[in-house]
Amino acid sequence: MNIIEQARFNLLVQSYLNELTLQGKSDKTIDCYSRCIRQTATFFDTCPDDLTVEALKTYFLYLVENKSWSHVKITRCAIQFLYTHVLQRPWQWVDIVKPPKVQALQDVLSLSEVAAIINTTRQLRYQVYYLTTYSLGLRLSETLNLTIADIDRHLMQVHLRYTKNKKTVSFLFHKQPCWHYVIIGKHTVIPVCCFLGEATT
Repeated sequence: MNIIEQARFNLLVQSYLNELTLQGKSDKTIDCYSRCIRQTATFFDTCPDDLTVEALKTYFLYLVENKSWSHVKITRCAIQFLYTHVLQRPWQWVDIVKPPKVQALQDVLSLSEVAAIINTTRQLRYQVYYLTTYSLGLRLSETLNLTIADIDRHLMQVHLRYTKNKKTVSFLFHKQPCWHYVIIGKHTVIPVCCFLGEATT
């Protein structure tokens, strides 16, 4: 990519990042999408703002043969966002690549398996983490962001502030809480609430 193309591409990327931020995309999505756009530019060695349908087919054929379908889908979404929100062009090339629809069943652990994981965990802080995640049915990141202020044991309510969709969610729980004190660092001791169910008895 020559100097002129590089300068044009840098402006395009900055506009792309701005639009991603304005559309409320998460930091992880911004990082993934912008990386895909940079990889597209590297593949063609040019600013990817005027690619033909045939050029895109060639690129997606390369991705299908060398990358995972997950990567292909993210790249398609990234380029689609570029054309619709930055270049203000109608996206008419959705049929260029169609990832196969696979409905994979999630692994569901039995109560004994969950108990085995918790019982073989040596450090108390990690036991509390697993207990809280499993008992409340939270994502790993949601448990990491959970604080004592988010748990109302009198109303039996949990308040999630940092969900995957950046929405604030409140829900009731039905287990009696068991309070543990977990040492964070060398001098700080904070109470962490976990909810003991049948899996831990």
